[in-house]
Amino acid sequence: MPGYLLHPGAVVTCAHGAQAVPIASYPRVRVAGVAIVTLGTPYSITVCPLPPPPMGNGPCVNATFTTSAVRVRAGGLPVLLSDGSALCMPTGTPLTVVNTQTRVKGI
Repeated sequence: MPGYLLHPGAVVTCAHGAQAVPIASYPRVRVAGVAIVTLGTPYSITVCPLPPPPMGNGPCVNATFTTSAVRVRAGGLPVLLSDGSALCMPTGTPLTVVNTQTRVKGI
């Protein structure tokens, strides 16, 4: 399925509502004036409310997308899409893309 290209300004949250931000972006390709994010870029999660063991298995600390565009690449790496899947560590919960640019889609 096609999805919108992700960028550092996109609102991405862990399953517990904490914001996730990419550690880097690919500055040579821009969407609406903002650099895009490619596969392999880790996301940093701040202030996840999930309690640590033994009350829970959190908080979420970082995340990595496991799926990306199949046909669109930047610098040889697949770009991240709004419909991609990501896995948070150490909780194993997914990331959710809440809001992103709506001009460019990739497959």
